[in-house]
Amino acid sequence: MIKERMIVCSLVAVVILGFGFGSSSASSRDGFGRGRAKSPWWADSSPSSSYSVLGNFAGSSFVFPLHGNVYPTGTYNVTIKVGQPPKPYFLDPDTGSDLTWLQCDAPCTHCTQTPHPLYRPTKDLVICRDPICASLHSHDEYNCDDVPEQCDYEVEYADGGSSLGVLVKDAFSLKSSSGVPVSPRLILGCGYDQLPGASNPFLDGVLGLGKGKSGILSQLHSQGLVRNVMGHCLSGRGGGYLFFGNDPFDYSRAVWVTMARDTRNYSPGTAELLFGGKSTGMKDLLIVFDTGSSYTYLCSQTYNTLTSMVKKDLSGKPFKEALDDHTLSLCWSGRKPFKSVREVKKYFKPLALSFADGGKSKNQFDIPPESYLIISSKGNVCLGILNGTEAGLQNMNVIGDISMLDKTIIYDNERQLIGWAPANCDRPPKSSSVHIFR
Repeated sequence: MIKERMIVCSLVAVVILGFGFGSSSASSRDGFGRGRAKSPWWADSSPSSSYSVLGNFAGSSFVFPLHGNVYPTGTYNVTIKVGQPPKPYFLDPDTGSDLTWLQCDAPCTHCTQTPHPLYRPTKDLVICRDPICASLHSHDEYNCDDVPEQCDYEVEYADGGSSLGVLVKDAFSLKSSSGVPVSPRLILGCGYDQLPGASNPFLDGVLGLGKGKSGILSQLHSQGLVRNVMGHCLSGRGGGYLFFGNDPFDYSRAVWVTMARDTRNYSPGTAELLFGGKSTGMKDLLIVFDTGSSYTYLCSQTYNTLTSMVKKDLSGKPFKEALDDHTLSLCWSGRKPFKSVREVKKYFKPLALSFADGGKSKNQFDIPPESYLIISSKGNVCLGILNGTEAGLQNMNVIGDISMLDKTIIYDNERQLIGWAPANCDRPPKSSSVHIFR
């Protein structure tokens, strides 16, 4: 939700419709004060209908290597090949937002620096009345009278970043688990007007892993290419992998909690926060899993309670608060600079979130010290848990990448379950039915 890189799009998305590329008047964007782009070179193209089913590959699994880390990079990325001929793009995998988009040459009004040349969009525009277009707009905003032949979008992120553009369809180059190449035509955003956030700039774009209709998993599932299940495994050493399909993991090894049904996000519901195995008194915390956030965020009351407990617990130990280190909100120095969390984790107690799933037995999501601490470039140990209320998240508590390290996290949209299990994320799973994309 805050994003030291991307933050939850589906929670704070603002989608604006009704200003065609050919509009002659400039329109400000929620105080950003930037006008719309001129007509792109391909805007006179004929509209396209919605997707069609390619076949039944529902038993397939796809595994994508991840690159990056929580600190110091502050972002993960996955390589996805789009277009004909296919070209590689580095995308930020974000379970907190639905829409996949690329910075594109439409032409581009405002684009941030990208590792690859800007995406050159197809002439296959998505019409306004496409169900995926409708899913990105609130009922009050959804009006196709002005520009029926295209679907405009705008997404905003909690760190102030945003992307504005139009929906198109293009081929995504994949291989089924049997090795058969497939090139499904999927809907994505052509972002021709980007505003970078307060932290890191965008990569080539965002891979929307949310459970909405526009999410890449939902689209693949709708075309019969994969089951509506995905997961990820982020390594504490950096890197990891992302997977679609249910083959790469053992269901029996995971702790399972029912997804909350009253939210668009991947939420296991409400939990109680434990510190050192004991209750903090903080209960009924609404939890959301978000790979779009590098760090974990707790609402103010919970954050203040936890930091008070941590400070009290460090009293008399060889630490002093490092007020000159602004890497994160709270850092401590030692007698000499620290090199790794392994040196300090014995001084910090483990955390856990306890979920009472439907009033049944409680299931815990364990957060050991190495899943909430980092060592800054100054050699100090910093708390990778931040105040979410100050970040504008209100009562939501976001479990970011740091607290999901060295775990397989599974989102089973078919059974409406979220699961997790300790894992070695340095190596992708081995299976005869898995294809790994390089």
